[in-house]
Amino acid sequence: MGKKQIGFAVVGCGVVAQAYAGWLEGAADACLAGVCDVSGEHARKFGEENRVYFTMDYAELLRRADVDVVCLCTPSFLHAEQAVAAAAAGKHVLVEKPMATKLEDADRMIASCSKAGVRLGCVFQRRVIEPWVTVKKALDAGELGKLVLADVYMKWYRDQEYYDGGQWRGTWEFDGGGALMNQGIHFVDALLWLAGDVSRVFGRARTLARDIEVEDTVVSTVEFKNGAVGVIEVTTSVYPPGLPHRTEIHGDRGTIIIEKEDVTRWEVMGDDGGVREVLRELREAGKSISSPADVASGGHGLLIQDMARAVLEERDPVVPGCEGRRALEVVLATYESSRRGTDVELPLVT
Repeated sequence: MGKKQIGFAVVGCGVVAQAYAGWLEGAADACLAGVCDVSGEHARKFGEENRVYFTMDYAELLRRADVDVVCLCTPSFLHAEQAVAAAAAGKHVLVEKPMATKLEDADRMIASCSKAGVRLGCVFQRRVIEPWVTVKKALDAGELGKLVLADVYMKWYRDQEYYDGGQWRGTWEFDGGGALMNQGIHFVDALLWLAGDVSRVFGRARTLARDIEVEDTVVSTVEFKNGAVGVIEVTTSVYPPGLPHRTEIHGDRGTIIIEKEDVTRWEVMGDDGGVREVLRELREAGKSISSPADVASGGHGLLIQDMARAVLEERDPVVPGCEGRRALEVVLATYESSRRGTDVELPLVT
């Protein structure tokens, strides 16, 4: 008898769904078992192209014995109810970002999956790819000394057509937020993973360039529980497209800067008190810590494989629901700070 493959069903046959089919094909312990979409045409097209079961009926999908995990690729406001229903049906859940748009919904998802004994994983792919993994190990080992500053800068471009492409986009009710909630949350998660929990935020969220309800530009200062401070700067309103995102981590004994998905500077204090160029040393040693060209491709595939192994080994996935909640809380605290005009302490009261 061969080794069991974990059956994954993709819920929501939008742009990312076809990519999931490819990622699942490349996962050793996983396979595509079915797809579901409220559009019968989309479900049929996706199912026939991938030669798998398809349906418009989510409840019917959850009754299938060959579906072990549901991948929620649906609009953000649907995630909570779909995850709770999946848990009740005994299905594990892998959810795209943000896991929810409200903390109480994230808590319901976590509690429901815990009660049902199923796994809840979140898609934050930088946690499993280079150079982020190597940088995380260096920080955990204290190579930068006492953390002083930790910052992220994401200056992207989304035109009005992007927001007009779906009625739920750009709305508080359905999207839950704008640039920070939907794009910047990836970098909020990376910052928390690298630098630790945040204790206080002071944010300014503005709608400056697009005709939408939510923000297209955010600047927030953060205080970390370990005493460090930092900046989160996120926008989808600046031109031209393709400006590189940047993450900077500074300690009293060193600095690491990641631009796009590559380390561009890594310097620490040497034993002699001089500057030790770690990045140059790594290159001279022939060690590459660059990520795949497509961060989503490499990261998603690893997260899918990890989710399959988590089910088989009866353990939490590498990015469990509680981690998705951490990033969501910082995003919501930033919005609350902007509304109040004052700083906001974490944890937020739900």
